[in-house]
Amino acid sequence: MLFSPGWRAPIRQGEVLAVFSLGLVLGGTLSAGVVWLASGLVAPVPATARAALTVLVAAVAAAREAGLARLPLPQNARQIPQEVLMHRLRTGSLRFGFEMGTGVRTYVSASSPYVLALGLLLAHLSAPATLLAGVAFGAGRALSAALTYWARSRERDALIAARMTWVKNVTALSVLATASLLLLAS
Repeated sequence: MLFSPGWRAPIRQGEVLAVFSLGLVLGGTLSAGVVWLASGLVAPVPATARAALTVLVAAVAAAREAGLARLPLPQNARQIPQEVLMHRLRTGSLRFGFEMGTGVRTYVSASSPYVLALGLLLAHLSAPATLLAGVAFGAGRALSAALTYWARSRERDALIAARMTWVKNVTALSVLATASLLLLAS
């Protein structure tokens, strides 16, 4: 468990959440920086071809989320070791958040982050715009942890599990619609 055992712990839960969230944002920013650097390699490809490929991948991702296509996601299918948090809770939480924030160290079960990464790669946006997307990715992952902490509800996990398929489908369709609109606008 990420959070400390309660009010008697030497480190407060809110502090752990803040450090973990900082790690998530830093990790997302690093991944976006790598994507931005790699995006220079696709700059010579015509913009309409890059946009069309993004729409195609978004359509496949939406089909995957709807259960119409069975495609494995490229991911590191293992969890971050518990030892990361065992000895130094602050630095461990920062490291845990950073590794999760990169999106390459643990499970990512939804297709949309992959579409975002590919879209950023193919769009070849400015460095600030791409880094801002990485910050938003990390902040989005941090929001999930913050909502869990703030809810303090035993029923929350069951409610989230019941809605997860719907949320992933709506997100995938939204990404597809947005990519399609951007293709039409170009």
